[in-house]
Amino acid sequence: MIALPLAVSSAGQVGEATGTAGKDVPAAVRAPGRDGAELLPAAPAAPAAQAPRLLGLGLATAARCGPELSSPDGIEAQTCVMTQGEDTWGRTYYRNTTGEAVDPVLSLMGPGGRTVQTHCTTGTDDEPATCETPRERTRGGADAYTAVTEFAGRGADGPLLLRSGSNSEVSPGS
Repeated sequence: MIALPLAVSSAGQVGEATGTAGKDVPAAVRAPGRDGAELLPAAPAAPAAQAPRLLGLGLATAARCGPELSSPDGIEAQTCVMTQGEDTWGRTYYRNTTGEAVDPVLSLMGPGGRTVQTHCTTGTDDEPATCETPRERTRGGADAYTAVTEFAGRGADGPLLLRSGSNSEVSPGS
């Protein structure tokens, strides 16, 4: 099992706005600003009917991840199977330091030969990013799912740069 840093494990889906620190934390529990501003009371909680299955601050999310990998070509990635409530999906955390756009494809394979594939959009910057498959209702146990991301150079004949999987073994001594 790999522990992800809090900033990574709480990352949202690709395309969500960034710079949302403290967005999900009630105002009453946020630390005051540097100017010493007072704390404001938290907004009223949503009725229980709107938020069933909440545990503490939200639904618990389980992540089963393979190792963090990097290629000599400049791709760093870690791929996970995520489970929350009755939903399962694949997620890859990656960083592209190649200086060129790449074509990653994230696949989530589940019971009964079901596969969901997502073509991720990358830029040429080297900022950390995520890509996710659509969520689907979990069939069987979460351990019946595997996620794999393949990063390739652009175009139909682009070379495979890195393959990252949720069930990859970490080899000793590497």
